[in-house]
Amino acid sequence: MGSGKQRWRISFHKSPIKVKHPPKEFICPISGSLMADPIIVSSGHTFERHSVLACKSLSFTPILPDNSIPNFSTIIPNRALKSTILNWCSSSHFDPPTPLDFISAENIVRTLMATQNTNNTKNCDVMNRFIESVTLLNRQISTTSEESVTPTSGPTTPLTRPLCYSSASSSEMAPSNTNSCEEDELIVKLKSSHVFEQEEAVISLRKLTRTREETRFQLCTPRLLSALRSVISSRYASVQVNSIAALVNLSLENGNRVKIVRSGIVPPLIDVLKGGFPESQEHAAGALFSLALDDQNKTAIGVLGALPPLLHSLRSESERTRHDSALALYHLSLVQSNRSKLVKLGAVQSLLGMVRTGHMTGRILSILCNMAASLEGRGSMLDGGAVECFVGMLRQGEFDAESIRESCVTALYGLSHGGLRFKGLAKEAAAEDLLITLEGILESEKAKDKVRKILEVLREKDEEEEEIDWEELLNSDGDTNSS
Repeated sequence: MGSGKQRWRISFHKSPIKVKHPPKEFICPISGSLMADPIIVSSGHTFERHSVLACKSLSFTPILPDNSIPNFSTIIPNRALKSTILNWCSSSHFDPPTPLDFISAENIVRTLMATQNTNNTKNCDVMNRFIESVTLLNRQISTTSEESVTPTSGPTTPLTRPLCYSSASSSEMAPSNTNSCEEDELIVKLKSSHVFEQEEAVISLRKLTRTREETRFQLCTPRLLSALRSVISSRYASVQVNSIAALVNLSLENGNRVKIVRSGIVPPLIDVLKGGFPESQEHAAGALFSLALDDQNKTAIGVLGALPPLLHSLRSESERTRHDSALALYHLSLVQSNRSKLVKLGAVQSLLGMVRTGHMTGRILSILCNMAASLEGRGSMLDGGAVECFVGMLRQGEFDAESIRESCVTALYGLSHGGLRFKGLAKEAAAEDLLITLEGILESEKAKDKVRKILEVLREKDEEEEEIDWEELLNSDGDTNSS
């Protein structure tokens, strides 16, 4: 400016102050890391949520550095501290904490258990060194963003990667991490000795699996199924009902059905079907029906003893139980081993009695059609008057649906493979004239074709057989009688 004085421009820049160590009250005494989801327990101590859940899962009570012993009987979210920690992170330019997943917490607690067990004096210095080592380990892990571990079961689950991690695969990994956390919390509650926690878990599981296919698949793990199995037979109605309803939801996914049967859940399901609460029995019948849809499960379910209670449930007061039991029996009777078991149980006579009285005619007929496809089933049905029963139903023609007429034809077609025994019974019931008439009025070409084949069987006797004393034949045991 001409004054000759040199002007100095001084600028002041605030350099960010980064605090290396969070306040001690922000650190979980068990995990040694900054708390992302702090909770207060009954004794007044504050911990990371999954640290407490891991301790409860392993039935372990730690001795804290100040020699105090926490009480985990009650858990309350510490929202005030959580907000304080986040505000401190923001003002201190410190990365906000990532929630500790259950598997990592469990590993930390196991290490702590080993440390505590080997130190009879429970020296506080040992505990402090352990916490320092865990804290260092957590920091080392958190610096390796691409590192992940694989748990003993289920899909690969990242341990330290935050849900908002923006890698190419973060959108795929984040839901798995969320479901893993949900699964861990559900398992802890299912294994709890407190009924209210078990009830909370099964109700939550039922809601989670009600509509989302992905959730049903991801939560159907051996660990969760094992925990669920332990509460199915609960003597508390709400726990029993909701646990089996949740199981029905899980079984809706094709890929889950074999897992469920292999987890050992069928025996307690059968016990509930025999003597559980009425609503539980409805869900149990539905679960067995759903599980029986998979061909790999049919034989196993029969071997485990589901057939007798399912037969008994056909006469349940609950319509839902009756119909789901019938559907389960239909799918189970597609397997020869189960058809043999049903014959030995005297099921054919019982099923024919239901048809005669109009009890769930359509569903019972479908089971009898399967039974007629086996040698033992045919023999038992021929002995029980099935030919006369079906021909009489077709003659009356009082059906609510065409499907029932077709089922009668299908059952007769199966029985027509019974040789001379069937021919004699069909002749006695005057079936041939009825079938000729029926061929012209049936709507289904498939059903008409079966009628034609039955007629061919009946007419073969005129060409190949000499005069036969049908009365004597009918009074004999025949070659196709069941042993």
